[in-house]
Amino acid sequence: MSTSSPTTLPQTGIPGLIENWRSDLLSGFLVFLIALPLCLGISIASGFPPMAGIITAIIGGLVVSRISGSFVTINGPAAGLIVVILDSVQDLGHGDAIAGYHLTLAAIVIASIFQILMGINKAGKLSAFFPSSVVHGMLAAIGIIIMAKQIHTLLGVKPAAKSLLGIIAEVPHSLFNLAPEIALIGGTGLVLLISWTFIQSKNLKMIPAPLLVVLIGLGLGHMLATQAKFLVAVPENFTDGFSLPDFSKIGEFEFWKQVITIWLVGSLESLLSASAVDKLDPYKRNSNLNRDLTAVGVGNLLSGLIGGLPMIAEIVRSSANINNGAKTGWANFFHGAFLLIFVALFPALINQIPLTSLAALLVFTGFRLASPKEFAHTWHIGVDNFIVFIATIIGVLATDLLIGVGIGIIVELLIHLSRGLKINNIFSLAYHIDQTDADTYRIKVSGAAVFSNYIAIKSLLSDFPEHKTIYFDLTEAELIDHTVMEFIDHYAHEYNLGGGKCEIVGLDNHESYSSHHLAARRKVNNI
Repeated sequence: MSTSSPTTLPQTGIPGLIENWRSDLLSGFLVFLIALPLCLGISIASGFPPMAGIITAIIGGLVVSRISGSFVTINGPAAGLIVVILDSVQDLGHGDAIAGYHLTLAAIVIASIFQILMGINKAGKLSAFFPSSVVHGMLAAIGIIIMAKQIHTLLGVKPAAKSLLGIIAEVPHSLFNLAPEIALIGGTGLVLLISWTFIQSKNLKMIPAPLLVVLIGLGLGHMLATQAKFLVAVPENFTDGFSLPDFSKIGEFEFWKQVITIWLVGSLESLLSASAVDKLDPYKRNSNLNRDLTAVGVGNLLSGLIGGLPMIAEIVRSSANINNGAKTGWANFFHGAFLLIFVALFPALINQIPLTSLAALLVFTGFRLASPKEFAHTWHIGVDNFIVFIATIIGVLATDLLIGVGIGIIVELLIHLSRGLKINNIFSLAYHIDQTDADTYRIKVSGAAVFSNYIAIKSLLSDFPEHKTIYFDLTEAELIDHTVMEFIDHYAHEYNLGGGKCEIVGLDNHESYSSHHLAARRKVNNI
């Protein structure tokens, strides 16, 4: 299969709209069909009113698409932030969901200002500080939490437990005490989502599975005369869904803890997703991640001020956008426009959607975040990665997201220290560049190259000249972790696709910690 990309890049701005409006309009419409039920489900699962997720996606489409640094990314609420926002609502509200909602809006506003400043100061590179095993562990833990909480809604049962571990322990009880009609609707939707992954027909795949789940839910809900308490509830007037933030706890520690969590997790997920979308772009365009983060921060500021959830660059909708033939950011704009039109004209139809259908979407999303494939993939990379992965999951489940991620980072550092990482190398990477001729560079790395110290070299490479020959010489590197190996491998791949030449050399005297080609390794003579 060829890895070449189309040679003529789509135009941007108004010329791009004139040139690509047909493909972007169609893709925007298809993404809107996926986004509508997901926005509703994510919002409800986050402890926010259903309309909050719609508000976020509308702002992400109409505003963020016009100022972002990406090309085919879809901005909107994401399942990965459900746990963060729900925890904030519960912790700040102390049992009062409405108060927690308004206080969380204030936390979103402050966190968005940090995001804007982070983007303006070109600090998007700080996402590199999080080891890949910790990030995957965080996402897997989020998936487990989403499944544990939404399975009860799917079955039509409200758990008595308040703690996460208690809610997980109550799953068998809910299975034995399910509401038959509700479970039938949700179960049918879940079976459809699972089945849809095995369909090979491209024409059938064009039909969004979330849309089918909602349509089936509407039909079964009408047949079974589902009670109103099991249905979505949105206001008849779109603007009635707006709410204002409450800054009354801005002087309290717990408020700032939520601000930092929303800021860090939201920024990290958005940067990682935007980078992942670039890999899917058939034109191989690279997003300006700092500008993209600034734009997302502006969107979150507006969203928090009027009652919406925080947004990120959302990977599932973005990949669908690319598969649907989107060319520019106007597809994101159109997806937001269609959402605005629909909720303004057809709120009564939204109020007929069963909550269990949305829960089915979220249970499936949670499973994808924490699928057995993720565990197997991490194990294959190496036992060290798997230990960090599991430690992060347990840490998140036992404490909270921020502490759990911190535990994962500490475990990763302890493993590196046991392998010879020196204290003074934790945040300092030794390297120098030799230019052997006008077009050839040799980047020599010495000492340890690990997740916590390679930000400097990542910054250097972001502005490196194109169409040159680059050699990453790791001969003198005593220790290289998986995160750095993965980064260098990806950079070399992208640089080669761009017409340059980039190779990794000097690994002959290194011992790998597993059979995976990107596993951590260290020099043999240091053993």
